[in-house]
Amino acid sequence: MRSNAILLVEDNPDDIELTKRAFAKAKIQNELIIARDGQQAIDLLFRDDNVQPIRPVVTLLDLSLPKIGGLEVLSRIRKDNRTKHLPVVVLTSSNESADLFQSYDLGVNSYIRKPVEFNQFVEAVSTLQLYWIILNEPPPEAE
Repeated sequence: MRSNAILLVEDNPDDIELTKRAFAKAKIQNELIIARDGQQAIDLLFRDDNVQPIRPVVTLLDLSLPKIGGLEVLSRIRKDNRTKHLPVVVLTSSNESADLFQSYDLGVNSYIRKPVEFNQFVEAVSTLQLYWIILNEPPPEAE
């Protein structure tokens, strides 16, 4: 079942705290579920232990992750009928054009480079909220 939660897949504790602060400043009230590595994100999205997997309204995905990298997480999301339509936004500090192209090749919905300055980051988060949480009409869930 789709929820109003946002899945943040991020291993850097400073970036997690920055995101929490930006969400608070932007008055985003959605529950923020944090996966600190790619394996944890996969486990949350594809649980098979009689626990309902999460279906976030949007996933914010860093690319540089331990255990399973962000591009592999994105690939697994897109290959599974249950999750292939979930909105995924890459939120990364990577300046590598290969990461940008590969993200789009794998079906990312949006690619955002993390702004270095806090107020710019808050503005980016507010824009994410406006589009992905308020305006975007997601497809119905797959059974």
